[in-house]
Amino acid sequence: MSSQGLTPRNEDYSKWYNELVQNADLADYAPVRGCMIIKPYGYALWEHIQANLDRRFKDTGHENAYFPLLIPESFFKKEAEHIEGFAPELAIVTIGGGETLAEPLIIRPTSETIVGYSFSNWIHSYRDLPLLINQWANVVRWEMRTRLFLRTSEFLWQEGHTAHASESEAQDETLQMLGIYEDFARNEAAIPVIPGQKSEQEKFPGALRTYTIEAMMGDKRALQSGTSHNLGQNFAKTFDIKYTDRNNELQHCWTTSWGLSTRFIGSIIMAHGDDQGLRMPPRLAPIQVIIVPIFKNETEQSQVLASAHLMRELLKTAGVRVKIDLREGLAPGFKYNDWEMRGVPIRLEIGPKDLQNNTVALARRDITGKAGKQFVARDSAVQMVLNLLSDIHVNMLQQATAFRDANIHMVEGDYEKFKEIVVDAWAYTWFCGRAECEAKIKEDNQLVSRCFPLKQEPGSGPCIVCGDLSDRRAYFAKAY
Repeated sequence: MSSQGLTPRNEDYSKWYNELVQNADLADYAPVRGCMIIKPYGYALWEHIQANLDRRFKDTGHENAYFPLLIPESFFKKEAEHIEGFAPELAIVTIGGGETLAEPLIIRPTSETIVGYSFSNWIHSYRDLPLLINQWANVVRWEMRTRLFLRTSEFLWQEGHTAHASESEAQDETLQMLGIYEDFARNEAAIPVIPGQKSEQEKFPGALRTYTIEAMMGDKRALQSGTSHNLGQNFAKTFDIKYTDRNNELQHCWTTSWGLSTRFIGSIIMAHGDDQGLRMPPRLAPIQVIIVPIFKNETEQSQVLASAHLMRELLKTAGVRVKIDLREGLAPGFKYNDWEMRGVPIRLEIGPKDLQNNTVALARRDITGKAGKQFVARDSAVQMVLNLLSDIHVNMLQQATAFRDANIHMVEGDYEKFKEIVVDAWAYTWFCGRAECEAKIKEDNQLVSRCFPLKQEPGSGPCIVCGDLSDRRAYFAKAY
């Protein structure tokens, strides 16, 4: 890990981000352009994201399965809107075993097509519904402009795929999964996302409706952090997913898909990070407490390390993810900065004076300097750590919410003011949602709508572009 400091965020946010990902040991660049190597610390964070989401999926009746990486090209050509949307991003295999393939194979950019094929074979009767499947996998989308975690040609994700007997059931599923993403982001990652519906222009190719959770990053840009799609009957008709209903009549299913990827790690970095490095949300942090022993000689070393190991076992027993920094030849100050860079929520220091006083020092990552440090009795340290982990989550969520709310501005019918706001903030305004209005906003401001939030204030007002009466407001912002 580099011992160098980070470029300040207000000086060059993009450079700060790139330096942080590597200095915090999250990921590295791969030899293939646009791909990334996720290092153990970054993958441990992804594992905690997986575990928290997987539990929620299973609690709502979903089961994990796995579908092939290679998909026949003909599958994509069956759904015109779907292939048109993904065509520029496809990676195609044309040679296998040294011979030209009879049919090219697509390296999956998403699995609606192969899932549709499978569902058509699995579903026969209303008794087979609903079918609730999730897959943890990698996907490939050939990206021209890449950035670690945020936009890479290969990334990890989960993709849910479900089939239902009615449109209302599919819609309920779509919104339920959006709610799970919102709950996860807020209650595990301390990110106050905004759930909403995408415009017709920004919805998933082939979907009836697309919903999203949108998060504000530290540079005030938006990040689409998870999506849920009501696919209607488009894919069911394309892949002949039918069932016999209770009246013994043949019907097409209604399907959904929903996904959250390693892009969410980018959301955590940019929603919480500061000029000292990462700030890990405690409930997802790979290491929640780092113990730094302090000593000058062998006698002090043996006594301090004995106390450190005992404290580690007590914390582990209490369910805390804890590690002792036993690296040799490094000053305590270097270790403090190192773990601040990695964003560990709590640093616990033990030295000879602490042994004499029967205390330990606890330093919070979310509050820097003396204000975030306190000395506590060793006997009460475990309970204090548990309390602090809870307090840190609450504080981080409050900080992110305050920052978000301070940088969202409501605009009423003044397009020039709208253009000024979206240079460096979010605009919230009446919007008709028509393609020509979205296109003008994109041309004038190099951005599109983020979402129509699910929670709408009653009333109506003039669309920010055309002036026609609209009963929905939308968020607009530059985005990753």
